[in-house]
Amino acid sequence: MAAAWQDVVRDAAAVREAAAVAVDAALLAGVLMRTGEQPHASDVVNYAPFTLLPSAVPRALFEQAYAVQQDFNLLVDAISQNKEFLEKTLASTIKVDDFTAQLFRIYMQVLEEGLAQTVFLGINRSDYMFDCGLDGTAALRQIEINTIAASFGGLTSRTADVHRLVLKVLGKTEEASHLLPNNPAKGLALGIAKAWELYGSQRAVVMFLVEDVQRNIFDQRCVENELWNRNIRVVRKRFRDVFEQGSLDASRRLYMDGQEVAVVYYREGYVPQVYDQQNWEARLLLERSRAVKCPDIATQLAGTKKVQQELSRPGTLEKLLPGHPEATARIRATFAGLYSLDEGEEGDRIAATAIADPDRFVLKPQREGGGNNLYGEELREVLEKIKDSPERTSYILMDKIKPQPALNYLLRAHSPLQVSECISELGIFGVYVRQGQELVLNQAAGHLLRTKAIEHADGGVAAGVAVLDTPYLV
Repeated sequence: MAAAWQDVVRDAAAVREAAAVAVDAALLAGVLMRTGEQPHASDVVNYAPFTLLPSAVPRALFEQAYAVQQDFNLLVDAISQNKEFLEKTLASTIKVDDFTAQLFRIYMQVLEEGLAQTVFLGINRSDYMFDCGLDGTAALRQIEINTIAASFGGLTSRTADVHRLVLKVLGKTEEASHLLPNNPAKGLALGIAKAWELYGSQRAVVMFLVEDVQRNIFDQRCVENELWNRNIRVVRKRFRDVFEQGSLDASRRLYMDGQEVAVVYYREGYVPQVYDQQNWEARLLLERSRAVKCPDIATQLAGTKKVQQELSRPGTLEKLLPGHPEATARIRATFAGLYSLDEGEEGDRIAATAIADPDRFVLKPQREGGGNNLYGEELREVLEKIKDSPERTSYILMDKIKPQPALNYLLRAHSPLQVSECISELGIFGVYVRQGQELVLNQAAGHLLRTKAIEHADGGVAAGVAVLDTPYLV
């Protein structure tokens, strides 16, 4: 916690007053989620959980994270076009991970048929933590890059205003003026709008592919409303609707209920539980179409943990981004130690090291959405069980990041107001659009800070563990 807040963290009366103001401000600003009890209803809502105070973030690391985002956009786009790299990298994973294997089958089928899609849209979020070294200096370390359904770009666009008001109420007017403007919703919509425009049909719609249970609907509406403001029609559909109403014409244009679809923006489709036979068929239909998919299936595969681990091998970045030595150096500077558990001597050695000292590592399956990683004793138990089985190749191992905790209050509906030791994770949104081989847009689109109490090893806001936050640069 920045020294600026030390005086208020322990002032119970000031904290109570500020928390009451903060909750009302969040509701007024639209920092909202549907409730767990009535997840389909927008007439019963509550505020999305957030910190009372903005959290200190080292300015140099924040600027480093922004500076490298265009490089990561370039890298993800390059991977998505590199069939040989994806094939080789995921060869061991698809033998043991059914979900990745099914995505890969669709990817190969679409390539064999020939891509109808000519415009490509990527919306990524690269997530980092601040690793505190033995000498007390912090380093930026990438946790993962999300290439599908990267969320909270909408709600975080509204959170800084809440924190600005809280600081003013606490007599920190000068500090309040230092909080940065941040509007990822606008940046994400800019990318979608550019892809829609390049698709080339004024009548075509943007389709948000959404979950059956949409508790986080307001986050999506922030982006959606930015598109309506540009007079771009948006429809919201589920996989089931695509299966029942979707069709392709002779040129593989996608139609939903008779409406041509220019862009499919996935806010669903990243976890195996979503897919039954019908939904896989719907996914294949979408991938075969000319519509701009965000992401297309190759870009989703580019975001797998196995790809992340492979990127850390010496020489890999140089092969993927030839002629970009500065970009590869900036990217590599953010990597934590990443290790393969593939079968063979190297994998045996890494597995044995992790079993002997599990607190040094995080065990990561090929999954998105938070709450999937394994730590400590649980990591040891799982590795003991699968160490001699091909199943271990469906995981990667990463050095555990050790951030410096700070005191804050996590505001959640119906929860007591109490101070917690917290750690934060910084996400930078990136957007790019490619037409054929030409990159027509490549930019960082804003940031997301999420904070959680130190007793929770894993999980994001949607998983109910982390809360929304605002960086206060120090």
